[in-house]
Amino acid sequence: MPNTHLIIGEGPHKVIALHGWFGHANGWGPFPQHLNGKDFSYAFMDQRGYGSMRGSGGPYTVEQIAQDALTLADRLGWKRFSLIGHSMGGVGIQKVLLAAPDRVRALVAITPVPAAGGGLDEQSWQLFSAAGTDPGARRTIIDFTSGNRLTSVWLDAMVASTQAHSDDEAVAGYMPSWAKASFVDQVKGKTLPVLVLPGEHDPALSEAVCRATWMEYYPNAQLEVVRNAGHYPMDETPIILATAIEKFLAGVKG
Repeated sequence: MPNTHLIIGEGPHKVIALHGWFGHANGWGPFPQHLNGKDFSYAFMDQRGYGSMRGSGGPYTVEQIAQDALTLADRLGWKRFSLIGHSMGGVGIQKVLLAAPDRVRALVAITPVPAAGGGLDEQSWQLFSAAGTDPGARRTIIDFTSGNRLTSVWLDAMVASTQAHSDDEAVAGYMPSWAKASFVDQVKGKTLPVLVLPGEHDPALSEAVCRATWMEYYPNAQLEVVRNAGHYPMDETPIILATAIEKFLAGVKG
């Protein structure tokens, strides 16, 4: 099944970007407009059930996301590439690494779910489970993970976007796959360059969580807190995010 994507740039360093649970290929806020298309080529992929892949059916798993990303790379003729993953996409990029380690140059993990899963307690599990069909639950999650500090206009727009650009069955279907991810032993010790970008105001996938997971798993990982951002730095601080990512990617060798 062909997966749809948005291409930004035509540079030699190829990058595949995997969106989060409430995202889609065109749902990265102002972030893409600040990217350097001379040195980099970015492919923002729609995962099954999202964006132009609505109605595609499953399976709604992070393993399928990884296989679809590799299929996209093959279609584009990209033999080697770096990966960006936001939130749920943080699990997806690690699954690509496991499936094709020789093809992956570097990982960029934005407010990412680690290989140990989402770490949801029972109350959070109930709320996140309801988000499959309840827009109010999605709004509560977006507000909480961005630090309960952003305008209701943006919150309402984010909820409207996720409703318009995702199938409810996909949102519900992916949740167990990323939230209960458990493959630490498979990634621990991998030595590729990794940049981890927690948001200063994200209480769920915080700096502390990232240090206890990503920074413990990957010996060549570096962490940079995105100041004045919660879970959605591509919306909250897009220029700072683009700058940090491309500074890191520019230093990746091989």
